[in-house]
Amino acid sequence: MGALILGLLLFLGMHSVRIFAQGWRSQVIAQRGPGAWKGLYTVVSLVGFGLIVWGYGQARLSPQVLWVSPVWTRHLAALLMWLSLVLLVAAYYPRNPIKARLHHPMVLAVKVWALAHLLANNTVADVLLFGSFLVWAVLDFRSSRQRDRAGAVRYAAGTTAAGVGTVLVGTLVWAALAFWGHAVLFGVRPFGGA
Repeated sequence: MGALILGLLLFLGMHSVRIFAQGWRSQVIAQRGPGAWKGLYTVVSLVGFGLIVWGYGQARLSPQVLWVSPVWTRHLAALLMWLSLVLLVAAYYPRNPIKARLHHPMVLAVKVWALAHLLANNTVADVLLFGSFLVWAVLDFRSSRQRDRAGAVRYAAGTTAAGVGTVLVGTLVWAALAFWGHAVLFGVRPFGGA
């Protein structure tokens, strides 16, 4: 469990610098340059991510169950994951109205992903992993919206065609993960079996 916690601290800590230490970030960039900052950010994030993956994998070998998850939570999680993946695609799909309206769909995707997995899972490691990401996403979304307001950021209007495309691609990614990829990557089948 220690590796998981350390990984979360490193990964989410680095991703929280703009939330809690924007001045320090700006100072490092001014002194060392943007390349040095990106290098530090990347290295710390990758080390943190590696520890999260390894630590969570180790914790799954001897899970500490906190409650019994009802079957319906898996169905709700599957529906929420569809929404999460549509939001994730919206972060990258050009001129889509979802990004135009919500401004930070990737952070919202993380928020929905974490909530979905908290609903369907029931161990200490699950609460640590998904709960940490949920709290981070809530704080990051708020911080990002505040920066947008302070900088008077405007987002380009979306088109209907891009909106339909975003939902279609998100749905295809969701189907690929739900019916094949999740089992291959994580050893868990969202629809039936473990």
